[in-house]
Amino acid sequence: MSKKVLSLLLVALLAVSVFAGCAPKEEPKEEAPKEEVEAPKEEAEAPKEENGDFRVGFVTDIGGIDDRSFNQGTWEGIVKYADEKSWEKGTEYNYIQSNEEADYIPNLSAFGDDKYNIVVAAGYLFENAMKKVAPQYSDINFVIIDSVVDQPNVASVVFAEEQGSFLVGVAAAKQTKTNKVGFVGGMDSKLIRKFHAGFVAGVHSVNKDIEVVDQYAGDFGNAGAGQQIASTMYESGIDVIYHAAGGTGNGVINEARNRVENGEDVWVIGVDKDQYADGIYDKENNKSVILTSMMKRVDVAAYSMVQAAQKGEFPGGKITALTLAEDGVGVPVENPNLTEDIVKEIDAYKEKIVKGEITVPSTMEDLETFQDSL
Repeated sequence: MSKKVLSLLLVALLAVSVFAGCAPKEEPKEEAPKEEVEAPKEEAEAPKEENGDFRVGFVTDIGGIDDRSFNQGTWEGIVKYADEKSWEKGTEYNYIQSNEEADYIPNLSAFGDDKYNIVVAAGYLFENAMKKVAPQYSDINFVIIDSVVDQPNVASVVFAEEQGSFLVGVAAAKQTKTNKVGFVGGMDSKLIRKFHAGFVAGVHSVNKDIEVVDQYAGDFGNAGAGQQIASTMYESGIDVIYHAAGGTGNGVINEARNRVENGEDVWVIGVDKDQYADGIYDKENNKSVILTSMMKRVDVAAYSMVQAAQKGEFPGGKITALTLAEDGVGVPVENPNLTEDIVKEIDAYKEKIVKGEITVPSTMEDLETFQDSL
């Protein structure tokens, strides 16, 4: 064998031994990426296993999903629960917008036909529709907020709106400089009269001489009407308006914002959720026309009902009542426009109501009796 051939053979053997020696070191590098890629897939699929094809449907009333009040608050409760579970909107939870009362039955039925596990309806206007639809889908859980429907698969959630309204009535009475405040209702109904009666009771518990002017718009989704009513009230000397009007109330807020920007000293009391952000007119300094809001925790109600249904603990056929004692109604924790003295006054009245020392009227008839006792 020549020296040249021998040299080539040694080089070849050396190359084989080098690659053979490196091979074990490269194997972990090939396996590691596989483990890193597979782990996230397992994490992403986990919520799907927890969901178990559980689906939630929400039907709005005519106020709409973005009414910044009742419907929006209810939807936010559902979204909060869904976000915690990493559910996918449109697949595991969704909503249907109702544009008129005639939409209620077909919208509720649509979720029933699609075999949703729980269907939430926002508002007492759904009462008749729920009575007709729920019996047709006995295997589906339905929730109606603000009314009672006596069906085994319907959970009814009601609130002590009059109690929360009493507290904001106290705030209005302490804040007004003209001794003249207003109440703007949406549709004139038994429910909205609870807001009305409680508010007047709170105002007059502080000062019986304060005049309370009221007007109903006949609509929960007409911001233009709300703004016109507010304009008339402010022009008459009213400086604080409490609205219980859903989307119509947005017009009240708009009117107050316009007037404050022009130097007037007027206020609005929001409803259902903390509406402070909706009344901001000075973003730089975070100043708002919202004096405070009557919080009605529809978000908590929706969240808890969905949670109960998924756990197999749905309270079908039962009524859940949320009062001041459960913080189902009340004022926000933070109230930038309320003085410390007003907050203390509100807290004092809240304690009396919770202890049963004050029974807040929930009807206009009870209000008359209440006022006679002051």
